[in-house]
Amino acid sequence: MASNKEVKNTENINIALDETKSIVKKTTDEAVKEIPRFTQAVNEYQQETIQASKDIADNFLESQKEVIHSMQSLWVPYIENVQNSYLSYWVSPQRFTENYARAVCNITDSTIVATRLANNDLFASMDAWKNSIQHARDNAKEFSRLSVNVANTFENVARDNLRDFSREVQAHSRRV
Repeated sequence: MASNKEVKNTENINIALDETKSIVKKTTDEAVKEIPRFTQAVNEYQQETIQASKDIADNFLESQKEVIHSMQSLWVPYIENVQNSYLSYWVSPQRFTENYARAVCNITDSTIVATRLANNDLFASMDAWKNSIQHARDNAKEFSRLSVNVANTFENVARDNLRDFSREVQAHSRRV
């Protein structure tokens, strides 16, 4: 039979654990309320990243269009005259402009692809985190179950030992 002190200790422990459980519930409820804000932040991040990539590409392409136009309008007549006189087709301003435009296109495509890859990495990280949380939940449940089993085993072993000890004491006292 448990003493008043043991009962009081058990009650205090239960009260403390119930209070902790209540605090955890309150904290998780507050975290759940924050989900829409976090979802909105991720959406805004993606939209801003996509828009920034588009703006970067647009600005870059417009500046390159200006550069190419300036180069062509100023240098093409002179270089064509020289080319027609001395050089071959591969150094022609037209060929140079085409190659430059291809390079600009590749840089723009690379920027957009890099943005897409960064977003994919973000989502992969979010999925990995989700899986990690699920594993942590499952492991915590297993550890809790294991702890309860160990405690029950200790309790049963202690009870059996106490019972066996009591029998031995009684048997010993009868012999004496």
